[in-house]
Order: sequence, then structure tokens, then C-alpha cells
Amino acid sequence: MLITSTKNEIVKSVRRLRDRSARRESGQHLIEGERLVFDALEAGIVPETLFIEQGRTDFEARVSALGAEFFSVSRAVLETVCDTSAPQGIAAAVRTPDLTAPESAEDFPHGLIAALDALQDPGNLGTIIRTADAMGAAAVLLGTGSTDAFSPKALRAAMGSTYHLRIFQCELSETLSKLRESGFSLVCGHLAGEERLPMLNRDCVIVIGNEANGVSDGIARLCSLCRLPMLGRAESLNASAAASILIFETAKKINGIEF
Repeated sequence: MLITSTKNEIVKSVRRLRDRSARRESGQHLIEGERLVFDALEAGIVPETLFIEQGRTDFEARVSALGAEFFSVSRAVLETVCDTSAPQGIAAAVRTPDLTAPESAEDFPHGLIAALDALQDPGNLGTIIRTADAMGAAAVLLGTGSTDAFSPKALRAAMGSTYHLRIFQCELSETLSKLRESGFSLVCGHLAGEERLPMLNRDCVIVIGNEANGVSDGIARLCSLCRLPMLGRAESLNASAAASILIFETAKKINGIEF
């Protein structure tokens, strides 16, 4: 089936997913571009709606081989739906996974977890998810007030890593308290911290704070505080850069890796 009208009801329903409230109401989110769509399909995610630009027989063949159904659409339709200014020929609406955090600490995945305390920028969030995935993290916790991990910008920055690990939304202080009681080490980046990592268990949570205000006082009191040594003239790093260093150094330490 070929769709050429931007006023088509299916087109309008997918376009609405660019808005956070529509994503919450529908339980779906928008992915676009070859990398994101095929990462999702190969991870076993079944699209609710899949658009392929008319004439992209290469995408049609790959999607059909994965057993997914699709609509062929005009360039105008794809440009209407997508968040980017130059769509790459493919986009999909997919079901957002359940983000509910487990009630019991025993039901959380073991290993390294990244926790975000009211992180606001979707680009920072996506970069942190990608770094956490690359360093073997098992999950990412999104504290109250954090930006949406399934917004188009966050998904693009994560480069497919959103589908490689568990993501939970939670009341962070409550969840961290449970994890600490179950034996997780808790570490947060903080200006009052030591310039070295503490002793860490294999199960460990790295907490990254809000871009403007850092980690909240209540969360900081639950954690060992760690400050990155600053050897040059810059006074600070942005949240995703600091998080990447902390996650890398923590992953090295708990896995016994020298680099």
C-alpha cells in the first residue's frame, strides 16, 4: 500500500509521537533512520507502524526478510513524520518497553547500573545510555524529572543502545536505598568527593546529577562521593562527558581491566 497524503490518519498518528504526551498516552515511540530501525527489528521489536520511502527496495527487502510489514510512503509523508530535517528513508512507530522498576532489589539486574538524577538534556541522556551499553552496564535508572529516553533526540544520541539494556523509571532515592541494602555500591559524581573511586562491589550504581544542580542532597547522602581530577584550566565537564569517564573507570575497576 502506498500512502502519499500527509493528512492520512495513520500518518498523523505516527507524527504525534514526536510529542512526549502522545508517547505516554499511546505507549509507543518514533524511531527513524536505518541504524535505529534495524537495530530495533533485529532486537525482536515488532513495529506497530513501519514506513519505507517509495523506491527504497533495499529497505523493503531487508524488512521483509525480518518478517515485518510496512507501508510504502512518499518523501513528503516521511518528511512530515520524521523529527530530522533529512529523513533516511525509513521510520517506525514501536511499542515502548515497560519502564516500571522492580519492587524488590533482588529483581534488578546485577552488575553495573547508571542512575540519572533529574537529567534534563536528551542528547546527554542518549550519550550516557550509549556509554553504559558499551561498558557492559545492565540497566539505566531514570529518576523523577529526567528527560524521556524515547524522545527522537535521545534515541539518535544513543545510536541503538536503548534496545540493548534495561531502562527503568523510578523514585531514585527509594530505589537506591533498596539497592544499597542488597549489597550494591553507590557512587556519585560530586564536587565534594574524593579524587579517586572507593572500593566497589561487582554490583555497583553510578549516579549522575542534573546538568545545572548536580546530584540532589538526599541522593548524595546515600552514595560515596567521587570528584574527577581536573588537570587543566576547565572548571567542569558537561554531564555526559563526566558520566562517560566515571562509567568507564568504574567498569574497569569492577571487571579487573587495566587500560
